[in-house]
Amino acid sequence: MDTCACALELLGMLVYMGAWLCALATTILPQWLTMSTALLPVESYELGLWETCVVQDVGGMECRAYDSLLGLSSDLKLARILMCTSLAVGMLGMLVAIPGLYLVNSCREDGSYRTKRTLTITGGVLGMISGVLCLIPVSYMAHLAVIHFFDDKVPEVVPRWEFGDALFSGWAGGFLLMVAGLLLVTSCMCSQEEPQPALQRRYHVMSTDVSFRKRSEYV
Repeated sequence: MDTCACALELLGMLVYMGAWLCALATTILPQWLTMSTALLPVESYELGLWETCVVQDVGGMECRAYDSLLGLSSDLKLARILMCTSLAVGMLGMLVAIPGLYLVNSCREDGSYRTKRTLTITGGVLGMISGVLCLIPVSYMAHLAVIHFFDDKVPEVVPRWEFGDALFSGWAGGFLLMVAGLLLVTSCMCSQEEPQPALQRRYHVMSTDVSFRKRSEYV
């Protein structure tokens, strides 16, 4: 495998790990949506997948988990399922892609180059799927926030939810997961031919020479 393909593999795995950590932080952070009111300017509210928090300007923060799973809205349930699925698929993709890396000393038997390529491509495809699964709930929650923010039926004095830091982290993580998967797939496309070991090439040349001599003697 050439140097370009190895560099793409390493870059893809580094981006993969960083993007997966961004998706994990997005799932854990409570700052999916934020809201501040003019009636209580010293306090702001944060909404996450697992808890809601009240943040005070003096530095205090109090969070409370949701009381019941059945009492959650369908939006939060869907976001939870998709984010957890994205993390699971992303972790599976990394575990599949690591043995397929050229620098990893595994699957070194004869004909194993095709197996390593298959593992790398499979890990890259799983990474892109994980990125899509991460982008769907983040973009959907942002879409709902925009619709409610510009709703004319709601009076202007009523506070509205706005974008939180977790949404931007989710967009970055989902996009980078897709980029990482594309890099892994591209690294396999850059090396089409299977590298033949030097000893194997030498043995092949010697075998060809011997068979040619026998054929000449027979003639």
